Amino acid sequence: MKSELWHIGPLTIYGYGFMIGLGILSAWVLTSLRARKRQLDPDRVFSMVAWAAIGGLGGAKLLFLVLEFRELLTDPVYFIHSLGDGFVVYGGIIGGILAIWLYCRKKRESFLYWFDFLIPQVALGQAFGRLGCLLSGCCYGRVTSHFPYLVFSESVYAPNHVMLIPTQVYSSILNFANCLFLLALSRHTKKDGQVGAAYLICYSGGRFILEFFRGDTERGYIGLLSTSQFIAVFTFLAGILLLVWTCAFVTVRSHSR
Repeated sequence: MKSELWHIGPLTIYGYGFMIGLGILSAWVLTSLRARKRQLDPDRVFSMVAWAAIGGLGGAKLLFLVLEFRELLTDPVYFIHSLGDGFVVYGGIIGGILAIWLYCRKKRESFLYWFDFLIPQVALGQAFGRLGCLLSGCCYGRVTSHFPYLVFSESVYAPNHVMLIPTQVYSSILNFANCLFLLALSRHTKKDGQVGAAYLICYSGGRFILEFFRGDTERGYIGLLSTSQFIAVFTFLAGILLLVWTCAFVTVRSHSR
């Protein structure tokens, strides 16, 4: 894959950053279309998305720094070098959800309503983000001798000239499928929180399984589980608990405007 896509004078466009930007743009377009259909206040939607984006990026960077604290202790300049590519997806999910909760608490909005509304777009953004991982060569899979496989030749992350399981492609496909599933589900659920619960369950379950095929051991382990698998256990259980809670205690869907 190709990490550097274009050179415009002294400016270099990297595949990872380009796909992240494309994911954010696609998520915003989908958000705008769905907001217009629901006749939601554009200013309120923009504020909500801005809070989610800031919280998501901040959380993704913070969790990365936590996981890389040993590297930071030995080389504090590492923080500057990792500004463009040092992010962890689960940190982004947790940070984004927390930011939305804080905003809704501040504005006295229904958190579950907005959680359900925004989460399909999060899955869409993640799908493009994983294509960015594909271009840069990070989050690569184990060595394999079977089709399908990927072979990198210029990656600074993945081993080059070796057949690897295409985990980035699988992850992107799962996220696109999750987005479509959540959009369909949102048209049929009658209680706030159920779409968000479905996201937590589907994403966590898929991520837990896919981690067995990853080959980048530097992402860290807690016991026998990778760091992401360890977190996935709790987010999966959180999704189950949220689904049970909404079925038992949430009566009707709110109509936040």
